Amino acid sequence: MSDARNEIEKKLLDAQEGRLDTEQFMEALLAAQLFMPVHDGSSVMNIQRSAHAQPLTIEGEDGGKSLVLFTSPDRARTFVPDHPGYSGGILTDLPWIFENLGVGFGILLNPGHDIGLDIEADTVAQLSQQTH
Repeated sequence: MSDARNEIEKKLLDAQEGRLDTEQFMEALLAAQLFMPVHDGSSVMNIQRSAHAQPLTIEGEDGGKSLVLFTSPDRARTFVPDHPGYSGGILTDLPWIFENLGVGFGILLNPGHDIGLDIEADTVAQLSQQTH
């Protein structure tokens, strides 16, 4: 059994198990604080200060990029060691990400964990429309 560690993980688990409507989950995801690993180029005590954050992205087999996000810094601990230079990160939300990084990418939420989600690029684009 997966253990949800915070509110957004509880909602994700509920959505995965059919107890929460996908649209309701996406609304909650837009409001949630997420951890975005960023390259350590200019980190201070593992907190990225630069507005030019270089987020961790993974290229898919189709050539499209996916942004890697986690529901908490804790969830990133087992994933980021495979990606040197990404030990730091920022806590932010999807509206900030869309405003600063644009769209045109998918999202991998909690890759490697049972409580995770792959969001296709077209769904990310639709989500970004809800923030305007």
